[in-house]
Amino acid sequence: MKKSYDLKHVVSFEETNLVGNVYFVNHIRWQGKCREMFLHDHARSVLAELENGNLALVTLNCSCEYFEELKAFDEVLVKMFLEKTVQNKIAMRFEYYHVTSHTEKLIAQGKQEIACMGKSAQGYIPVLIPKDLQTALSEFS
Repeated sequence: MKKSYDLKHVVSFEETNLVGNVYFVNHIRWQGKCREMFLHDHARSVLAELENGNLALVTLNCSCEYFEELKAFDEVLVKMFLEKTVQNKIAMRFEYYHVTSHTEKLIAQGKQEIACMGKSAQGYIPVLIPKDLQTALSEFS
């Protein structure tokens, strides 16, 4: 079984719609937050490269399939798994669990693919995955 990077989150009212369930785009936001916190916890040098503009992590595609709804104050566990890396691309899978005192129930699944891009005189060009990020990702393959 592959190791996951886990992000715990408690749903707030601002993430719900008028009906009271979580608005669908928030699952995608949680993918982004999970990805960012992974960098914070495991590849801080990559954050510095992003901040100084020498590196960009460009989202090529993302998706989410929903099985059940969430509401305000539900606890969600977002699990991020590395699917594969190819040259400058990283593919990830996300599982969303509704956590209660008794269970963790799968309520959604998502995917995301990003590309590592470097700054050049002509704009951004594909670059290999930075070494520190490769090292961090290797723990989850």
